[in-house]
Amino acid sequence: MEGTIVLASIGAGIAALAAGIGVGKIGAAAMEGIARQPEAASKIQTAMIISAALIEGVALFAVVVALMKG
Repeated sequence: MEGTIVLASIGAGIAALAAGIGVGKIGAAAMEGIARQPEAASKIQTAMIISAALIEGVALFAVVVALMKG
């Protein structure tokens, strides 16, 4: 039983880490895009926020599933 809790915690940590990396890459790409085309900043920002929200949603689902299995 204790082993499954440890594995669930590791799985939840990996999901959170992957989400952080994904959101960081989105933010970096958005800043680069805005620097190249400042007139498209609002469209880029909207797409960035939607993408980040989807990534966070998947990560939250992964954390919940990992903790439920543990």
